Amino acid sequence: MNKDSLVVGLALFAMFFGAGNLIFPPFLGMESGFEWPLGLACFVFVDVVISCIGVYAINAAGGSILSIQGVLGKRAGLVLNSAAILCTGVLIAPPRTAATTYEMAIAPLLGDAIGLLPFSLLFFAVVLALTIRPTRIVDIVGKILTPVLVVGIIIMVVSGIADPLGPVVAPESATVVADGISAGYQTMDILAVVGFAIIVQESVRAAGYQSARDQLSVTARASLVACILLTLIYGGLTYLGATAATVVSHDVNQATLITLITEQLMGPVGLIVLGVVVGFACLTTAVGLCGATAEYVERISNRRISYRTGLISVVVIALLICNLGLTNIINMAAPILSVICPPFMITVILLLFRKRIKSTWTFKGAALVAVVASLMLTINDLTGALSFVEAAPLYEYGFSWLIPALLGAAAGALLGAKFDHRRQLAGE
Repeated sequence: MNKDSLVVGLALFAMFFGAGNLIFPPFLGMESGFEWPLGLACFVFVDVVISCIGVYAINAAGGSILSIQGVLGKRAGLVLNSAAILCTGVLIAPPRTAATTYEMAIAPLLGDAIGLLPFSLLFFAVVLALTIRPTRIVDIVGKILTPVLVVGIIIMVVSGIADPLGPVVAPESATVVADGISAGYQTMDILAVVGFAIIVQESVRAAGYQSARDQLSVTARASLVACILLTLIYGGLTYLGATAATVVSHDVNQATLITLITEQLMGPVGLIVLGVVVGFACLTTAVGLCGATAEYVERISNRRISYRTGLISVVVIALLICNLGLTNIINMAAPILSVICPPFMITVILLLFRKRIKSTWTFKGAALVAVVASLMLTINDLTGALSFVEAAPLYEYGFSWLIPALLGAAAGALLGAKFDHRRQLAGE
């Protein structure tokens, strides 16, 4: 492990570890009880392992946003990339950052003195002001606050291990595995791997690595560093949630839970520090996401929609959604992410084997079937109208879309071989 791999790995860890990710592991731990290691393993696999592998796979495929379009086709790739951007940059993540800030930084300290609406107006006004003309201030604040946030979490976890809040009891949930997978989807890290992969590739090149082989070697080690650090942090947070099951009401939302745990372990001072750091971290995250989304909209519209127009639209939509409240945002996000994440995940995983896959039809078949299967599963989860899907293998683990997707990949490979053969016969 050389210095460059460590530095890039720490940067990748910081990109994946947003303040919003704080809220899911403790709640998972509280619901999982003494099965928290199982819930954690599922969460880490979906959120951390696949995302870190995805960064490597996309860089191996060229490291560009075009890597998805290159295997799915321009239109399908544009649809999948746009769906990911809409989730990470408009519909879910920016509203959630503002709502999380309110729940963790404002409500615990000021109570009802400031409502969600006036706070969100102020929050997104600042986001708009900082993003209309991006400055280095946001980057500097982010680089300072991320280490502070991590150090604070480490102190909290160590305190919770040395003096647990309470005993770890039986699970509250009967679906620990599915809960872990769902929480992994909710972080949306898998949807951010394309952008993160580009940043990692540029960082590795800037460090002086010119050959593709050397770049991939550094990327692989950096991804491993990020994976290990994220797993350790999430493991500690999940354990804290498990120890809080007997001392915290189970009807609290995710943000309130981590706030209560912090107050129990570190007192009012810890609560203030957590609120301030999380508030600024969420603000910088929202600035980055809204700005990146506006740039994406400008690019795919061939500048027919300007950066400024796109940014204002994104901020207004995020402001409106934010006022639904954190719990409602999370509940709204669950079915959306359950449909979008599977095709994105299977595409990223197959990119690892890009050199061995002879036809893009393999990717297309896998992604298409993953969409259909996950859509049917989500409809059944919401309405119970398609109960036959519950008989599918891996249903209880939340991965019943996987086998159909792999069969779709196999069917796509056969179609690709047939079409390629026809082209050869036609002399194409």
